[in-house]
Amino acid sequence: MGQSNEAEFLAAYETHADALFRHCLLRVRDRDVARDIVQEAFTKTWVYISEGKHVEHMRAFLYRVTNNLIVDGARRKRSVSLETMMEDGFEPEDDTVKDPTDIPASREAVAMLRELDEIYRTAITMRYFDELSPREIAMALGVSENVVSVRIHRGIEKLTKMMARQSPRHLQ
Repeated sequence: MGQSNEAEFLAAYETHADALFRHCLLRVRDRDVARDIVQEAFTKTWVYISEGKHVEHMRAFLYRVTNNLIVDGARRKRSVSLETMMEDGFEPEDDTVKDPTDIPASREAVAMLRELDEIYRTAITMRYFDELSPREIAMALGVSENVVSVRIHRGIEKLTKMMARQSPRHLQ
């Protein structure tokens, strides 16, 4: 394996590790599980590259591997949610990574986002939290750009309706 592959991989890690972690954290709501998923995603990517295979779009490839790992983990139901741990008195302390749910206004938005079907939640999270383009999301999820655009549009419509239902409560 050449130095260029190693340099490309290290650059991808530096560039995408934090964003992948935030993506995982939003999806699995457990810091340790999110860290494990990101580590495993990079490990699998390294193995893939070290076998001489080429990755054309590294960011999309990493998100695809990460999403596959998240889905696999959900199927096995082996994780404990952060909310459950916090109910038991556990409070995570990691100031190195900014959690989007630390912003009070975004807590409510993330709570509403969690109520969406997984396909909409994933598309919206990748688009607006991870700032991936529809093309990158399509490559990561293995669907067409049109499918991604429809999922984002429908998800936003559903969120808008949810927010409209909640707004009368805020006025009182």
